[in-house]
Amino acid sequence: MRCDFADSLLQGYFDGELSSTSAAEFERHLQHCVHCPVELVEMDLLSERLQLAQLYEAAPASLRKKIRANLSPVATTTTMSKPLLWHWLAAAAALLLLAIAGWRVSPVLRTDDYQAELAEEIVDAHALSLQSGHLIGISSHDEQAVTGWFKGRLEFALPARDFANEGFALQGGRLDVVDERSVAVLVYASTGHLINVFVWPTQGRDTSPRVGSRQGYQWVDWRKGRIEFCAVSDARTSDLQQLQRLFTN
Repeated sequence: MRCDFADSLLQGYFDGELSSTSAAEFERHLQHCVHCPVELVEMDLLSERLQLAQLYEAAPASLRKKIRANLSPVATTTTMSKPLLWHWLAAAAALLLLAIAGWRVSPVLRTDDYQAELAEEIVDAHALSLQSGHLIGISSHDEQAVTGWFKGRLEFALPARDFANEGFALQGGRLDVVDERSVAVLVYASTGHLINVFVWPTQGRDTSPRVGSRQGYQWVDWRKGRIEFCAVSDARTSDLQQLQRLFTN
């Protein structure tokens, strides 16, 4: 569900295109709206991801030569230059769209293991949250307070639990974007390490934990009760596995 402001002012506010009066009006709206702040966070994270994605692919020399050959008459002729120019621009745009669609849609073109790739995206989100300061949307050790903060922001019941007695103290939570969808993140502290536990609903059956590492971070992924979890940290893998067992017990 989107509010009326989402269609009229949200994008303009994010791009800095609103007048000072409209921007002030929208900021007053943000103090009471549940949906617009979430969309702003998602737009900001998506913008950062696109900058880090490095989707640019250099054209081969043969293609550049062919394009230059067809663009060269622009300086000397007027009858065929524009049709040729638009022809090659349209062809280049079509190739770019096909390349992006193939990268995004086909798991085979990306990796042989979609789950491992998803875990890598989550590790990147974890590292980005530490760098950008977007670690916690609500700071609290109280399970009910954290659960209440997520209520209305998620379409599923979030199992926010504190395991301080077992060495994993709940710090709070936030929303993030993974695989083009909103996910919940529970933040824990353990022996000087921060652990992000990404949580989202799934239709898949329960699975045993899978472990992996990327860029100096360890991750453990598992499914339980139609919910998927992925814990990420620079802590030891054994610590993440212990936290996983606490969630599943």
